[in-house]
Amino acid sequence: MDRSFPSNSKKFLNYWLPVIIYCALIFFQSSRPVPESIPEIPYLDKLLHAGAYAILGALFFRAYRTTALGDKRHYLITLSILSAGLYGIGDELHQYFVPFRSADIGDALADIVGSVIGALAAAAAAGNLKIHGLTNPKALYKKTNRG
Repeated sequence: MDRSFPSNSKKFLNYWLPVIIYCALIFFQSSRPVPESIPEIPYLDKLLHAGAYAILGALFFRAYRTTALGDKRHYLITLSILSAGLYGIGDELHQYFVPFRSADIGDALADIVGSVIGALAAAAAAGNLKIHGLTNPKALYKKTNRG
């Protein structure tokens, strides 16, 4: 009996299924006409796009940590940004063919910015992002031999 199957299925359910469900929700939402209840606040749609794709970037980072890349943080961050960002670009192309929707380069850029924010935030939360001086306050101070 293969004992790796339960751990693989549990890994899929816990880490990859949320990515798939979230992508499906984005696809479903972008397949519908634009909601009329959104207030007319300048750039609110860009903030909503960035927020949605920040979540997706973080979900991708979380899922990719379970792969063979494991602790290679630069690869995990880059792959998460590429995955979420390309999904955002693909979603904008998809909206081009949806009645009462349109593709917008500004929305695609907001998706990419959100993907970067989400992947970096997830890496920082996981302890995989080391920013000199920010994650290690002692790094700000150099020891000197002044007597």
